[in-house]
Amino acid sequence: MLNQQTTEQLRALKLTGMLEAWELQREQPQTYDLSFDERLALLVEREVLHRENRRLTRLLKAAKLRVNACVEDIDYRHPRGLEKIRMAALASCDWIRQSLNLCITGPTGCGKTWLACALGNQACRQGLSVRYLRLPTLFEQLRIAHGDGSYPRLLNQLLKMDLLILDDWGIQKITAVQRQDLMEVIECRVPCDYILKICVLRTQICLLPPIRGL
Repeated sequence: MLNQQTTEQLRALKLTGMLEAWELQREQPQTYDLSFDERLALLVEREVLHRENRRLTRLLKAAKLRVNACVEDIDYRHPRGLEKIRMAALASCDWIRQSLNLCITGPTGCGKTWLACALGNQACRQGLSVRYLRLPTLFEQLRIAHGDGSYPRLLNQLLKMDLLILDDWGIQKITAVQRQDLMEVIECRVPCDYILKICVLRTQICLLPPIRGL
């Protein structure tokens, strides 16, 4: 009866990870050899892990990354000019926290989108909010937002992202309206004259240094 009450209370408190760990302890008699503090620590550790995993799942779903990629799977044997030291620095995501932007450039098919999504995945794993958008898709969303009156809300959503990934630059001509909309998106992510907090920018037109703070 007491166990059932404890189970219901843990469910009511939404302590799912702790509940799972507690039920596991009940099924494993050897855990009774541990002290109360040790068993409690295991319960708390399981709850923390459960919440972190749930948050990561939520962040990855919201990011809508184009491909499933992670920085641990980068192939440095491919002659793309990637440096392990530089990639390790990018994987720390300090450039995001410092409000810097990143330009990934190179010829078609060299893996720019994959690399951008790998960095986006890494940002999610560090608890940062990410959103991936192809530039044509962004322009279409902005066009619709102008028509239905949701433009301010859309800009506010983009502003809240820790990392905004804009893909497929230069594949089509940008109109004057689209150019103005893009500037609005960039401006809304720049607090006053602070460093541009944009994200991963890609282009297939020219080669630029991998990191550039604006």
